[in-house]
Amino acid sequence: MNLEEWAEIARQLVLGLLQRMGVEAEVQGFVKEESLFLDVKCDEGEILIGRHGRTLESLQTLINRMANKQINGKVRIILDIEGYRKRRMESLTNMANRLGERAKRTGKGITVGPFSAHDRRTIHIALKQDPSLKTESLGEGEWKRITIIPTR
Repeated sequence: MNLEEWAEIARQLVLGLLQRMGVEAEVQGFVKEESLFLDVKCDEGEILIGRHGRTLESLQTLINRMANKQINGKVRIILDIEGYRKRRMESLTNMANRLGERAKRTGKGITVGPFSAHDRRTIHIALKQDPSLKTESLGEGEWKRITIIPTR
């Protein structure tokens, strides 16, 4: 079975799950960089995304488990609803840059969060290019905090 076939299986799983939830949606699946991306368009996007994307993260975890069990393999599925992931990435990058500037200005570390692994990665990447800052994840479990530390 190839990734396009797996994308269709995952797409059908998402449609079935949303149908059972009473949500009418359109789901498109595509393959990019060895991952399956599923893009959901619906009127109830805010409910499916949840606060800071927590419901979306849970749905993505559920779909990954369901699909990988059904296809008897290991494929990474990225679920997005109404372009939320791109908006969230831009928002986190802007926040990280603002906090990085504040940390440099005050000379003190700033701790924010908690964030999901995906959100923490976005923040780490946003500040990685600045040699006068470093970032560290703090805490246990899936939701951790991030400290932005000036190095000079």
